[in-house]
Amino acid sequence: MDYIDPHIHMVSRITDDYETLARMGCVAVSEPAFWAGFDRGSVDGFRDYFRQLTEVEPRRAAQYGIAHYTWLCINAKEAENVELSREVIAMIPEFLDRPNVLGIGEIGLNKNTRNEATVFLEHVELAVTHDQSILIHTPHLEDKYQGTRMILDMLCADSRINRSRVLVDHVEEHTIQAVLDEGFWAGMTLYPVTKCTPARAADMVERYGPERLMVNSAGDWGPSKPTAVPDFIFEMRQRGHSEALIRQVVYDNPLAFFGQSHHFDFEPRR
Repeated sequence: MDYIDPHIHMVSRITDDYETLARMGCVAVSEPAFWAGFDRGSVDGFRDYFRQLTEVEPRRAAQYGIAHYTWLCINAKEAENVELSREVIAMIPEFLDRPNVLGIGEIGLNKNTRNEATVFLEHVELAVTHDQSILIHTPHLEDKYQGTRMILDMLCADSRINRSRVLVDHVEEHTIQAVLDEGFWAGMTLYPVTKCTPARAADMVERYGPERLMVNSAGDWGPSKPTAVPDFIFEMRQRGHSEALIRQVVYDNPLAFFGQSHHFDFEPRR
């Protein structure tokens, strides 16, 4: 089955991973800007990173027939530095016309601090001003529920935001309902240790239905598995779900959400 991975950090993966993804049915990936494993110290470091996301990774992916798209921001883990964050946000418009840029992300919260919230809102302002879709990171573990609620409250307080163009990622059983109830898209991240397993993601699809739901692998620097979406497909098949329902979650839904972005030119396969 063809699938799209809506959230995977390919800069942290070797080129062989692209070949493996292609062999398993991946036809497109969406790569949000994120933490590089250390805090960067200058706006020029981010400028080089954005060049990597918009120039290097699309070429690597194309070697294996995979379309590569990206999102731009300063990640929440580095947002405590408000001065640097503002320099990065001011620089981002230089890249918004690049052909693989889908919007602003992954923005959000890490430790739910005042500075993180300030930088989050300034990213949202950038997205609204430039008519960009938004991809959101919700915090990990014990900070997740409070952080998700803070994010939803900030978004819902801004009447300019088109909720159908916002994907709230890393939802779990205690946050998914609120995200869907407020009219946003929800992403379930499949990790071998934290976040969500394929079985738990299948449980949530069974409970909430497939509308506005996606699954992704994240595939970043830490313990992660870039082929986690095929694991979810296998889990759903083992449970007897139809190919149409599985395809909706792993292919049709990403197509519908990303299709709202100005640069999403992917040709669907039928």
